[in-house]
Amino acid sequence: MNSHEIDYKIIGDDIQLVEVELDPKETVIAEAGAMLYMEEEISFETKLGDGSTPDQGFMGKLFSAGSRLITGESIFLTHFTNHGLNKRKVSFSAPYPGKIIPIDLKELGGRIIVQKDGFLCAALGTKISIHLNRKLGAGLVGGEGFILQKLEGNGKAFVHAGGTIIEKTLNNETLRIDTGCIVAYEPQINFDIETSGSLKSMVFGGEGLFLATLSGTGKVWLQSMPIRKLIQRLSPIGGNARKGSRSILGSFLEN
Repeated sequence: MNSHEIDYKIIGDDIQLVEVELDPKETVIAEAGAMLYMEEEISFETKLGDGSTPDQGFMGKLFSAGSRLITGESIFLTHFTNHGLNKRKVSFSAPYPGKIIPIDLKELGGRIIVQKDGFLCAALGTKISIHLNRKLGAGLVGGEGFILQKLEGNGKAFVHAGGTIIEKTLNNETLRIDTGCIVAYEPQINFDIETSGSLKSMVFGGEGLFLATLSGTGKVWLQSMPIRKLIQRLSPIGGNARKGSRSILGSFLEN
């Protein structure tokens, strides 16, 4: 199924939204609860599945939607369709501060791998499925690299991420990254996990026990503030986690 050709505009700086302009009969799909506003003559319907295969039976839709539960997402997607005779707009906002990345799947060979909670919305015709990292160790020790999402199609999709977005193009190179900072990468890129260094560095370095590695040739997108780090910083316990023994020593001296 060819994706609908939607127009869009990204609004805002640190807390962004994407405004999608739909021609008559055009449809955009989005995560449940992502809609911010929509103009008259646009209607929405919550459905099982992404609608990329209209002839798919109920059991097929149920299996496809059920796999989204593994990624922590809702089994439902909301379909917004312009039923009027003129162009109409609908907008979607990210669930936490950060940026929205517009991705033209046609320019990337029709496929991209995205972090499990990164998908925001896309043109109808985009297929959203689960992607399991073939290297089990990446999931067992990396935490966030085993269960991912795969977006397929020839239209536009929108991914959200925390903080500042860094887009890098690897040319037969390897990049070592904090495991939570990967947003998306092209499918020919190899994802793996390695230890962060010596035992001393792993325990006292503050960078965690493991690092993710992306290697090969292709594009990758990174985020400076994944939601996990944001929650840790906002938490009274997490905010002091990196202070370590300094907090303990400070409390002792103060007493």
